[in-house]
Amino acid sequence: MSQPWAADAGTGLPSLRPMREADLDAVMAIELQAYPFPWTRGIFRDCLHSNYAMWVQTRDDGALLGYGVLSIAAEEAHLLNLCSAPGHERQGLGQRMLQAMLRIARSHGAQRVFLEVRPSNVRAIALYERSGFNEIGRRPRYYPAADNGREDAIVMAMELLDD
Repeated sequence: MSQPWAADAGTGLPSLRPMREADLDAVMAIELQAYPFPWTRGIFRDCLHSNYAMWVQTRDDGALLGYGVLSIAAEEAHLLNLCSAPGHERQGLGQRMLQAMLRIARSHGAQRVFLEVRPSNVRAIALYERSGFNEIGRRPRYYPAADNGREDAIVMAMELLDD
């Protein structure tokens, strides 16, 4: 699989590369900081072993800045996880990772991409809407929430048009 982008020499922009099992400690450190109900190491490991498209963003020094997980099958892709490291928000990292994941989906023949997002995650919703996703439904009580509660999921989708 070709690399969706590489760091431009001297620009300080992050590079993107496939996630490896050796990245899981750094990925988990970000995941645990970013989410009140994080994925487990086992979920990430299972996705790696299932050959999902899993990519990390890294600085020149190798530090992880974020990651994305994408499942692709039968002309459809599902964005399962997209995360920028806390403290690195509002730097365009989420947008860059999302665009890379969309290029990966398109390169594998996906015609559309789906995702779920918490209604309380307004920054993520804004990112997805700016990128061309539209709300197509809701999944009631999809996510765990505080005090043993549940939060709906907004289901979003976008058609991948030819470049």
